[in-house]
Amino acid sequence: MAGNAPVIRLSGVHKTYALDGVEVHALRGIDLEVGSGEFVAIMGSSGSGKSTLMHILGCLDVPDDGGYWLNGEDITRLDGDALAAIRNRDIGFVFQNFNLLARTTALDNVEMPLVYAGVQKDERHERARAMLVRMGLGERVRHLPSQLSGGQQQRVALARALVSRPALLLADEPTGNLDSATSRDILRVLDELNQQDGLTIVLITHEPEVAAHARRQLTMCDGRLEA
Repeated sequence: MAGNAPVIRLSGVHKTYALDGVEVHALRGIDLEVGSGEFVAIMGSSGSGKSTLMHILGCLDVPDDGGYWLNGEDITRLDGDALAAIRNRDIGFVFQNFNLLARTTALDNVEMPLVYAGVQKDERHERARAMLVRMGLGERVRHLPSQLSGGQQQRVALARALVSRPALLLADEPTGNLDSATSRDILRVLDELNQQDGLTIVLITHEPEVAAHARRQLTMCDGRLEA
């Protein structure tokens, strides 16, 4: 494990949902540590619990039982506003469907987390533009998502996820809507972010060939995590 203290620590995490009056045990006693600078892939089929785990790691949900510490902070003790602040400050998200604002330029999409963080306009512009340049999109800052390819849209999404300088990047099926060549390109970017910047990355995927890009692979099955 890289680093001294873990960025992520889960201990005995359980999560149960009620679905049509039936209890669904989505997570069954999950223990997990991810150190600073690690690149971890979590694989699993539909219904394995990996999406529920992603929601908890991303502070979009909280466990019914067990503990979650992010950078040493006990997430289970935080209210909704505090969780939202953690998401905006400490976690970058990349999704399969990009989740870009359709009528907003690449630059404005990337600036959005900084708006919520109260960063001044000039600094927002500078940081967002610099991140787009790093993603190879310096000539596309004024383009709308509809004017960009799928790979370019995912690079915008990556720039948006990174502009707040998060401690953790959560990538949920980031290549799911991309062709093979573009998928390899995005995975190469993730690899560079991990190796050159030391960014901690947790990648959720159902594809073994995608998971193989991570330094450590784990598998979800029936709500349990297996090495």
